[in-house]
Amino acid sequence: MVTIAVTPEQDAVVGEVFIAAPPARVFEALTDPKQVPRWWGHQNMYRITEWKADVRPGGKWSSIGVRVDGTSFRVDGEYLEVDPPRLLTHTWISSYSNNLKTVVRWELEPTEVHGLHPSGPKKAGTGTLLKIRHDGFAGAPQAAKAHGEGWQRVLGWMQAFVEKGETVESRPPVSSTPHR
Repeated sequence: MVTIAVTPEQDAVVGEVFIAAPPARVFEALTDPKQVPRWWGHQNMYRITEWKADVRPGGKWSSIGVRVDGTSFRVDGEYLEVDPPRLLTHTWISSYSNNLKTVVRWELEPTEVHGLHPSGPKKAGTGTLLKIRHDGFAGAPQAAKAHGEGWQRVLGWMQAFVEKGETVESRPPVSSTPHR
C-alpha cells in the first residue's frame, strides 16, 4: 500500500511503499531509460514517453510525457546523490509547475519478506521499503497537493511494474477524471 502525505508546513510531500523485490531491482526501475516509460503513467491520464538519464552526481536527466488530451509536458533535473541501490536524490523542474525547482529524494531500504508456511512463518525473500521525499514547495501549497496525488499514483505504478510486470499498456482503465 502506498502512503503519501503533504507535510504540515506544506513544503514537502513524503511517502512510502513496500515493493516485493530487492533494492537493486527497484533502483533499476527508477533509473533505466528503457524501463521508466514502460511503467510511469496510465493511458487514461498521462504517461512518460521518453526518459534520458546520466545516473551520476552532476548528471542530467530528462523526461517527456503526454497527457490524455495529447499535449506534452517535460520534467528535467540533475542528480545530486547517487548511491545504488540505496539512495537517489535529484532536482525536479517541471513544465506544468511554472518551472518550480524542487528536490526528490528516494531511499531504498532492504526489508525481509516473511510468508506463511504450514510449518510456521518463513522468510520468503528480500523486499524494499521505498521512501520518497519531494521538497521545495514552500509558498506553493497547491503544487504540493498536486504532486502528492501524482506520487500516490506513480509509486503504485512502479510497484505494479516491479512486482507483476504491469505496464502503461497493460494497466486496467480508470474511471476518474484525467490528470495532467
